[in-house]
Parts: sequence; C-alpha cells; structure tokens
Amino acid sequence: MNSTPEHHRRTSRSAAVRGGHRAKPRTRRIMIGGGALAAAAAATVAVSVASASQYSGSAPGADHAVFVQGNELGGNTIHVFARGEDGTLNAAGTYATGGKGGDQVDAPTDSLASQGSLVHDDASGMLLAVNAGSGTVTSFRVEGSRLADRHVVSSGGAFPASIAVHGRVAYVMNAGGHGSVQGFAITGEGLRPLAGSHRSLGLDNKDVPLFSSSPGEVAFTPDGRDLVVTTKSANTVEVLPVGRDGLPTVAAPVANKSAGAVPFAITFDATGKRMLVAEAAKSTVTTYKVRHDGTLKVLQKPLPNGQETLCWLERAGSHFYGGNTGNSTVTGYRTDRHGRLSLTNDVGIATPPSARSRGVIDLAVTKDERFVYVQNAVSGTVDGFRVKADGSLAKVTTVGSGLSAFGESGMEGIVAD
Repeated sequence: MNSTPEHHRRTSRSAAVRGGHRAKPRTRRIMIGGGALAAAAAATVAVSVASASQYSGSAPGADHAVFVQGNELGGNTIHVFARGEDGTLNAAGTYATGGKGGDQVDAPTDSLASQGSLVHDDASGMLLAVNAGSGTVTSFRVEGSRLADRHVVSSGGAFPASIAVHGRVAYVMNAGGHGSVQGFAITGEGLRPLAGSHRSLGLDNKDVPLFSSSPGEVAFTPDGRDLVVTTKSANTVEVLPVGRDGLPTVAAPVANKSAGAVPFAITFDATGKRMLVAEAAKSTVTTYKVRHDGTLKVLQKPLPNGQETLCWLERAGSHFYGGNTGNSTVTGYRTDRHGRLSLTNDVGIATPPSARSRGVIDLAVTKDERFVYVQNAVSGTVDGFRVKADGSLAKVTTVGSGLSAFGESGMEGIVAD
C-alpha cells in the first residue's frame, strides 16, 4: 500500500467467491445521491481535523504507528495505534474522515471487497482514505501517531474502494457504476483532481456494487509507467499506461484475461519486475511481467495455497503473506533467486489461526519488513506478527480497542509504518 515496490484491487455473481466466504448472504444497499456526487465533484472541501477521542494507553513519543480504517456507515474513522519496537500496539486516537463508510451488496466479511483502501504516501507524509458511502477521499498529514490537516475531495465516481500512489500522483478506483479510475495531484493542501485522467472500466454495477462484481485493487507498477486494476467477475487484469505527466496515454485500459479465476490483490516482488496477483476462486497466485504495451506475460502459472478464498497479498522482503478470509488463515510464500514463488511450508499456513482471529481480511507490512498486521473482520481485532527468518509468523499482539466486529459494515483498510 506507496511509491516503493509495494508499500507504497459485467456483473455475473461468482459462485466461487460466495461459497468461499461461507457466510449467509446479506443484501443491503447504501444510496448515494447523484446530486451530492456532482456537488462534491465541483470543489475540494478543506476542513480542520477533529480527533474523536484520545486514549490514555498510547505510548508517549511513539514514532511508529498502525492505522486502521473503521469504515463506519454513519461516519468513517481512522483508528491509530502506536507501535512499540517489539511490535505491540497501544490505542492512540480515533479521527473522523469527514465522510461515510460503505458496504457492498452481499459482502460476507469485507465491506469494501478491495485492497488498498487506506494508503500512506511516504514522500508527502499523507494518509489517504476512501469514504465509499460518500464518494469522497480524505487526506491527513501524519505526525507520528497523530493525524492532522484533514482535506476531503470527491473521488470522481461512485463507491471509491482503492488508492494507488506513485511520486506526486494518486489514482482512486471507483467500484460503483461502470467503475473508473480518477487521477489526482498530491499537494500540500490534499488531493487536486487531474484534468483528463478519468477512465472508465466498462463494468455494469449499481452505485453500490455487488461485492463479487466490483474491481479489487488499483496499483501502480513500481516504475510508475502503468496503472493496474483487477476486475473480479470480468476476470481481467486491466493495464493503463501512464505518461510522465501522470495522465493515461490510452483511451481505455488494456484488458488481459486473468490466468486464475477472480483476480483480487496486486503486489510486486523486491525487484519490481514481477507482478503477483492473488485470485480468490481457488486461492491461487499468478506471477506476471507487465509489458510496455500493457499486455501481460505469465511468468508462473497460478500457485494454489490449499486454503479458502485468498483475497489480500503483501510483500515483506523475499516473503509474501496472503489473507484467506474463507477459513481465517494467513499463508506465507517465498521467492528464490530466480523469482520463482513457493509456499513457506507444506500446509500453506504461516501462523495458526486463533479464536480471536476470525474473518481474516486486509493486512499490512511495516516499512522495515519486520512485522505484519492482519485485520480480523468477524472478531473485530487486529493481530500483529513478527516475521521470522523462515517466513513463519510469531504473534506479538492482538488489539480490538474501538474496532467494531463485522455487522452492518466492517473495518477495512490498514497501514503500518
């Protein structure tokens, strides 16, 4: 989730995804008024930051933090946890984004059904969050374990669900309607829309999409030359070449048929030359090369992990970690010197699941690549793990202060610095 090689995700219902989550279907819709979107698109609204609460348990002077997006329907918030040197977390504050969270139709555990809904940009020091229920994006300035200088801008579409950053440019993926990507310049006063950057994804969703037909993630290639979007039910990996001015160089994305079914999360290896895509239907990962013309070359065929519904994937050095929401496990992967991907063990589980770790969804890796943090939607907790030399994970903390378990909606989006 930044500008480094990964720190920086048509409407047939996918039976594989529905079955993998093993949850009772729920049908709810959040109405997003077209008039409100149009008004929001007309101007960037800058407002002063408000801290909804401060916790006495925060570590004084902490330089590191983990940020968790609450995605509450009545008012989206960012929950901040100060991170100790040993990876433990202490609640440090909750900040209102000035927008509303969202919940996709029939979403089993992951309300936004995406990766990258919360992003920290190292270069500008900004934290960027989607407000899916409001069609807006919020930026904060990060000051250790505090947030300041809040700005809110229209996302340029319905139901924003993922953000990608490279250099001074950010792109927001809107999952509702036809689906779209909208570019923004990153400025000292938040995000400013880039004229001529908007591109449709050609989907056929409602403003609040069905979770299985929404796009999964938007990501920049590490060199910034291409923007990549996964679409679940369309089963494509879309590539949009981008010029030095941050604008797309083609009228529409190059659609590549996914090698595995239901592509979701995107990440890159340490060289930045290999793109890994997690596929939810059979819990597989495919390795690609992104060619200059926007087409993809399969470097390694889909690798199964033996788990259920792999949706999220992040890199920590030569290791990768994937969240399997169907059976609440985390899978570990490693790459060899030739870039070939394999599981870190025979069973495909990097750490044993626990009773407080139900509904594994999004995850984040610290900049020093020593710790991995995992959101557990059903239990309303975040687990922290230390990355061991063999790629296994050792639990160091579990927190749930202020985090709601999945119900009408649920938290989604996590960043660790």
